[in-house]
Amino acid sequence: MFDWLENIADWLVYDVLHLDQGQHLTEALRFFIYDTFKILILLFVVIFFMGIVNSYFPIDKVKNYLSRKKLYGLEYLMASLFGVVTPFCSCSSVPLFIGFVKGGIPLGVTFAFLITSPLVNEVAIGLFIGLFGIKVTVIYVISGILLGSISGAILQKLKLEPYLTPWVQDVLATAQRDQDKFQEEQQNFKQRLPIIWAEAIKIIKGIVPYVVVGIAIGALMHGYIPEGFFEQYMSKDNLFAVPIATILAIPMYSNASGILPVVQVLVAKGVALGTAISFMMGVVALSLPEAMLLKKVMTFKLIAIFFAVVTICIIISGYVFNLIL
Repeated sequence: MFDWLENIADWLVYDVLHLDQGQHLTEALRFFIYDTFKILILLFVVIFFMGIVNSYFPIDKVKNYLSRKKLYGLEYLMASLFGVVTPFCSCSSVPLFIGFVKGGIPLGVTFAFLITSPLVNEVAIGLFIGLFGIKVTVIYVISGILLGSISGAILQKLKLEPYLTPWVQDVLATAQRDQDKFQEEQQNFKQRLPIIWAEAIKIIKGIVPYVVVGIAIGALMHGYIPEGFFEQYMSKDNLFAVPIATILAIPMYSNASGILPVVQVLVAKGVALGTAISFMMGVVALSLPEAMLLKKVMTFKLIAIFFAVVTICIIISGYVFNLIL
């Protein structure tokens, strides 16, 4: 889908700047250029699309539907399953997070999507089958969906809405005012477009600096942290290998398909599969670039709670993996 962006990044790095392949700076810069273009495009498309959706679907009705008790937690499962079919990395999932919150969807349901989307997708599933077989893949997919669903349910119970930043509160207020205006004036699609466009531009201007900084951090990590750096901490004999692997993964940054070859190498060198998968989940679902992006929409306290809950769930999953595989 974004092959043309890779070609642009290659042209800028290799032909314009004349940097040598394989160098740390080259890899970091190429990663930064490609991901910046990709995420900004996704950012605009998603926010604009969600603006159209929000203009036609009453926020209160969506909120009430997803808050009904008779769903018995299925809303978290639905959000996680939606995350599976949307192949976004953790950073490009943030625009959808904003759209979900703006649409009045409960915060816990939104978190369920945010966790699952980068963790489990069709590309990762295909690679998982090729590297580890169907049995391990099925267990991984189920655990990823459960991780998102359970984490979302826990975070919803904590009632964390007050810890969203004032910027998000303003976005929510604006969304409600625009939606009321659409309903009152019965505007057609052509009349709504300028308002939707203006709101999309406003949101993008607010979040772009955080996106760029987050991608820059990820690019530095991608280019300068060697793949074998953490292997010494993940031996099978270490009882605390799973939590250590999960915590050490946080400074890393990659998507599921990008980190899977690293997981294969770790397993080949004797690291327990559950420990290696915990490392992968930590890299994908918990990262400093993601935290930097989330700072625009969450306070530090909310980010800390979010990371803590997901970390605990990943660690539990890792130990379970090591027991059953």
